[in-house]
Amino acid sequence: MKPEQRKRIIDRHQDSLTRHGYHPNALYWSSREIQETRFRVLAEIGIAAGDSVLDVGCGFGDFRRWFEERHGSLDYTGIDLSPDLLAEAKNRHPDARFLCGELFDFSLPAQGFDWVVLSGALNEQLHDGGDYARRTVAAMFELCRRGVAFNLLDARCIRAHDLQSHMPDDMLVWCRGLCPDCRMRDDYLDNDFTIYLCRSE
Repeated sequence: MKPEQRKRIIDRHQDSLTRHGYHPNALYWSSREIQETRFRVLAEIGIAAGDSVLDVGCGFGDFRRWFEERHGSLDYTGIDLSPDLLAEAKNRHPDARFLCGELFDFSLPAQGFDWVVLSGALNEQLHDGGDYARRTVAAMFELCRRGVAFNLLDARCIRAHDLQSHMPDDMLVWCRGLCPDCRMRDDYLDNDFTIYLCRSE
């Protein structure tokens, strides 16, 4: 990601946090229900209590909160570009691990986490034809022992100048080049889809 793109994301979240405080609107989710619907679908890849999870673009660490309220504790690590969002995340999850930056800033161990998840963090329009999203997914897959779950905006339903959307079938075909065991979910929201990549046991 270019420096000016990183700065734009950081500045936008600083502004949204100032305006909304600790709320899904500060992360540009329209509602907590929409945010948590995406979390539910991500978790349905098979995440269970006690698993290690890397959350890319973690925001406030809300995936951890949502999961642990329903299913039990996680060994949780979050990554986000925004130091302002992470300051709030650390206050709410003092026993979790948080890293400030983007995924490519860190040398994390290959297959160092059971699961790697991403929700909404690839919706920024970078005008690169989806190249950054594909590189991010490939890097996520290198870090998982069991699987990756991520969501993207569905280009069949939403095309906006300021949002990056993708054709689901095209992304699924590309993901199968990384991992034969892939499947797509587009049965939960009108403008969103999730892909699961599962490593062979």
